[in-house]
Amino acid sequence: MILDPCINNVRFERVLVDGSSSINILFRNSLPALKLTLAQLKPYEAQFWGVLPGQSSIPLGQITLPVQFGTPDHFCTEFVNFVVADFDGTYQAILGRPSLTKFIAVPHYSYLVLKMPTEKAY
Repeated sequence: MILDPCINNVRFERVLVDGSSSINILFRNSLPALKLTLAQLKPYEAQFWGVLPGQSSIPLGQITLPVQFGTPDHFCTEFVNFVVADFDGTYQAILGRPSLTKFIAVPHYSYLVLKMPTEKAY
């Protein structure tokens, strides 16, 4: 499912929600849009698998950024920890299970919607 959240107050149009991913990934080509540099990343020592077929990836680092879904009237914002991949991807980011848990979100892949509670009730 591809969504368009605001990450660090920048609207992204190609963010993949992957309920089978155990990490949240921000791709290197997304850093300039967020006005982030490599110096702002914190170290991340572990490798991850599954993005490049048959290869492990060593990330550039990690960073925690605010992610917002919704409209000005009905929205939900959480701080999400991203692992920054050392390659460019088709998507700008991948939100995995940690994000779904943090947002208390339920993806409905048949209807292509992501349901979550918002700060303002209807």
